[in-house]
Amino acid sequence: MNRINQCLFFLLLFLGSWAQAQTKKWTIEECVAYALENNISIKLTDLDSQLAEIDKKSARGSFLPSINGTASHSWNIGLNTNITTGLLENETTQFTSAGLSAGVNIYNGLQLQNRFRRANLAIISAQYQLTKMKDDISLNVANAFLQILFNKENIKVQKELLANNEKQFERTNELVNAGSVPRGDLLDIKATVADSKQKVIAAENAFLISKLSLAQLLQLDDFQNFDVADEKYDAKQSEVMFQTPDAIYKKALEERVEVKLAKTNVEIAEKDVKIARGAFQPTLRGFYSFSTRAGYSDQVVGSVLDPLNPTQQIGSVVVDGNTLAVTTENYRPILGKADPVFTQFSDNKGHNFGFQLDVPILNGFSARNNVQRSKVALEKSKVALSQSQLDLERNVYTAFTDASGAYKSYESAVVALEARENAFNYAKERYDVGMMNAFDFNQAQTLYSNAQSEVLRTKYDYIFRTKIVEFYFGIPITKKP
Repeated sequence: MNRINQCLFFLLLFLGSWAQAQTKKWTIEECVAYALENNISIKLTDLDSQLAEIDKKSARGSFLPSINGTASHSWNIGLNTNITTGLLENETTQFTSAGLSAGVNIYNGLQLQNRFRRANLAIISAQYQLTKMKDDISLNVANAFLQILFNKENIKVQKELLANNEKQFERTNELVNAGSVPRGDLLDIKATVADSKQKVIAAENAFLISKLSLAQLLQLDDFQNFDVADEKYDAKQSEVMFQTPDAIYKKALEERVEVKLAKTNVEIAEKDVKIARGAFQPTLRGFYSFSTRAGYSDQVVGSVLDPLNPTQQIGSVVVDGNTLAVTTENYRPILGKADPVFTQFSDNKGHNFGFQLDVPILNGFSARNNVQRSKVALEKSKVALSQSQLDLERNVYTAFTDASGAYKSYESAVVALEARENAFNYAKERYDVGMMNAFDFNQAQTLYSNAQSEVLRTKYDYIFRTKIVEFYFGIPITKKP
């Protein structure tokens, strides 16, 4: 019995954990952190950073000498010159050779040093690009998160309106049956109930679409079970909004990576100009090589007088009109086995070393054209830096103006809501005593509902636009107002 109780306990514990996992609600901090970890665009940008690190290793490796080893073994079959006797013979010979070569750049117009410095700048640029991508994703996630909260609250407003209309329909139906109000009022209320149901459906669809948008940013597949925590955001005035736009812009120049990225790109372009100019200067390179070889053919170990042909004619002379043959002794070689391979490697080794100086004289103007291209690229990067500063200034002023306008719109919407609520309550009192028809009452109720939705819309619009201003001021996107 105890074993059964234990099994039931663990089963209930598992089901509780499973249910809790199914109903997990994400906070904005969790959404942003998950997006930064799993977003595809961020992963691609991070791979660019890894490539920049590899380029730096390549630039560092160019300072090291190049060392290469070679080895070969060959067979020569057929009519070949016998290296032992010097005669053409049909035979099979084998040769083995090995070598080692090394070279090092001593001077090449400081191109190696400038390439290494450029690689360091490229890493910084890639890091800035990754930071910018993360900031953009964070803003998009925050916007999508706030959109879900707005749609959630809007669903509550629309459902509350639907519930009021359904109650009004039941009450009007009773009054129609009692003969207190005309049947046309009931039809108007019925149409209003149907319209309210459509608004609820539209609000629920907008909520699902907003969840889908955020789930895609987070790279989640099951967006149907995805939901966010019901966090409370107050539309209070941010401390950043008490700053001047110029102060926010100056702060953004220090905090934002857009300008830093553009400045780094200018420095990279300057290094490219120096690298291109280095091609005009002479290059000095040191080299060294070692080689050895071994053969497997028989070798001459001595000689002996040929008994069959002891002499051989090597020429002729004329004496007193007579031509006399000039002969010498005819020796034939005594062949022996080849020396051991390692002995031959030791005897046949050789070294070669020296320096090579290359002075560019005429290369089809390629070096000059490369310098001109680099200068043009440098000017473009300087223009891009100026443009990034102008864009940042425009974006800061635009964000500040939009946030200020959004706050005013929110205040106006709150005032309008209070007025619409009072008007709706007054209309309800008049409708309850029969002094207003159903159509006019529905109009007042619709205006009140629209005012509620407008307050929600302007509230979250202001919160998001304020976050953009805070973002330029260096405040994290996940900080609550």
